[in-house]
Amino acid sequence: MRSISFLLSRRWILFLLAVLLVGVGTWWLGEWQFDRLEERKERNEVVRANEALHPTPVDEVLAPAGDVDSGDEWRVIGATGVYAPEDTVVVRYATSPNEDGSGVDVIVPLVTADGTALLVNRGWMMREDVGGDIGEIPPPPTGEVTVTGYVRGDGSGSSTRVVDGSTRAVDSSEIGEAIGRDTYGGWVELREENGEPAEGLVAAELPGLDNGPHFFYGLQWWFFGLLALAGFLYLAYDEWRHLPERRQAAKADRPPTKAEIRKARRAAAKRAAGSEKAPGRDDHAGV
Repeated sequence: MRSISFLLSRRWILFLLAVLLVGVGTWWLGEWQFDRLEERKERNEVVRANEALHPTPVDEVLAPAGDVDSGDEWRVIGATGVYAPEDTVVVRYATSPNEDGSGVDVIVPLVTADGTALLVNRGWMMREDVGGDIGEIPPPPTGEVTVTGYVRGDGSGSSTRVVDGSTRAVDSSEIGEAIGRDTYGGWVELREENGEPAEGLVAAELPGLDNGPHFFYGLQWWFFGLLALAGFLYLAYDEWRHLPERRQAAKADRPPTKAEIRKARRAAAKRAAGSEKAPGRDDHAGV
């Protein structure tokens, strides 16, 4: 009867531990993708709900130096003020979903009646050349302007530092400090100014409201884990099925042990002694 004791060998135990590690890792990655799917569904619901609302005055949604509530992301707000183009800040390495190439987002403060500035991303523009020159930025409207836009939360980390009028991520407190103005917390993606989109810039778009690839990515990670387990079971079965043949082959290939050599010598000595005692054919013929 074949035995499965080979599974207790060091090689198979290490193999099993590796498979279990892969299984745990792929299970965790699958769960992570499904968690991201739920987060995306929740964000989509927030965007759909906020997009359907009428524009809300900025003071009812944002506060000076305040944080943006997660439920207010992509909410439409309205504000009236005067643009301050001299305090424009560009966001480097920005991309546009409908345009090829790298460019910048143009952030212009809109100074409201009480002096608090609302940071407005007026849109995206492509760099003038691959050397990094931005080119001439289209100017905003002059005089009093009424804008509507989608609320966005501030970025974080070192990418929000403002250097020479540019940054890699928008943070209202960092930009406010750099331009010397009090700002509302958060910022907005421009939808319209004075009832029209910005001229010469590519307008921002709402994020896609599909569920993305997270469901299939989650299933894919779980499939990889099951595949690793199935591979282990198949190889163990194959080892068990061919165990007698492999043991015989291994025994035939290995050199004889000292005990086997001594046993073979004793057997040869007995055969030699027996042949000396047995009478030969010539001896019978002479009788």
